[in-house]
Amino acid sequence: MNYKLILNIAFHLLRARLKQTIVAAVGVTFSIAMFIALVSFMSGLNEMLDGLMLNRTPHILLYNEVKPSENQPLSLSGDYKRNTNFIRSIKPKDRGKSIYNSMSIIKTLKQDKRIIDVAPKVTASVLFNSGTIEIAGFVNGIDIIAEDTLFKISDYIKEGKVTDLSQNNSIIIGKGLSDKMLLSKGDIIKISTSSGNLASLKIVGISEIGIAEIDNVMSYTSLATAQKLLGQNKSYITDIQINLYDKESAVPLSKEFHTAFNLDAIDYQTANSQFETGSTVRSIISYSVGIVLLIVAGFGIYNILNMMIYEKMDSIAILKATGFSGNDVKWIFISLSIIIGLTGGIFGLVFGYVFSAIIDVIPFETTSLPTVKTYPIDYNIVYYSIGITFALFTTIISGLFPALKASRVDPVEIIRGK
Repeated sequence: MNYKLILNIAFHLLRARLKQTIVAAVGVTFSIAMFIALVSFMSGLNEMLDGLMLNRTPHILLYNEVKPSENQPLSLSGDYKRNTNFIRSIKPKDRGKSIYNSMSIIKTLKQDKRIIDVAPKVTASVLFNSGTIEIAGFVNGIDIIAEDTLFKISDYIKEGKVTDLSQNNSIIIGKGLSDKMLLSKGDIIKISTSSGNLASLKIVGISEIGIAEIDNVMSYTSLATAQKLLGQNKSYITDIQINLYDKESAVPLSKEFHTAFNLDAIDYQTANSQFETGSTVRSIISYSVGIVLLIVAGFGIYNILNMMIYEKMDSIAILKATGFSGNDVKWIFISLSIIIGLTGGIFGLVFGYVFSAIIDVIPFETTSLPTVKTYPIDYNIVYYSIGITFALFTTIISGLFPALKASRVDPVEIIRGK
């Protein structure tokens, strides 16, 4: 088979039907450009939302959950082990939120090479008081350096710095809380705990995560201040937050740590299952729309090549009469579709990148997402590879059926008809 001659004939046929060829190539270009722009935008949006989730959620959280004891004293007794026991009005026993032997557990976890770092935390429900206003909320006592390293909370501090929490009796409150209580940086806020402890803390910063339910009730202070507020010693820890090098291993590792330390453990996927579902649905929609666009472009190429065969029956008959086999004719028309797909695909990649870049600079400012300034775009080369591969696949399949039809043309019947 003379590939050079076949390509030469294919180019001549394309030039003879230049307008139709351009229309087919433009269809492929538009489809790939829209596919890349759509998938890049949707993936960027998913990454942004996942980032918001992961910036607040540890890969694994160890804590003591308030729940009734699984084994009642009666069930532990050997005398009644074989009997059927009916127990009514069981009262839950408060084990306390504090993690027993927390310092030893944190030391062990920090030595685990699968773990990036560990951030201990103290959480407490409190009442914020300012004048006559009293609002229920939460105080998070954090290890300042570890918390900022793992969860980038400094990105959400609108006023002040997270390192200011190293000052004694200092606090960073949410934007919603500051608006409701008319408080600003430098003011004093009074806090009371459920046990009756009272404290006056200086506001050193205002945070805004962008979720009203959190900004209206959440605040940050140092571990030492939170422990002092609750009247507890330095070993009092209610949560141990863990981030992993391989976050996909969070599920099995949470079970491992639950067994090893006898603590309740939850992984980030379980804690944020609704976010995972939303990301999956958005990705499916974007890929589905992009693939439909490419299939539609493929039908356009199929129709154009079909029409070309009917119009070029004389040329096909002459080619076969002069010694070209049916396989040669088939490859001429497959070459036509490959040339259209490759040309349209290359331009599609270029325009897809251009459209993505344009979307990337469009301003997108909202109070619910303070860290986002423009629409998110993910410039992953995988999307470009998928686009050009699927374009070539679609155009080859679209050209294959007309090519097979052309290869079966009987030159004698065509010449006799003429």
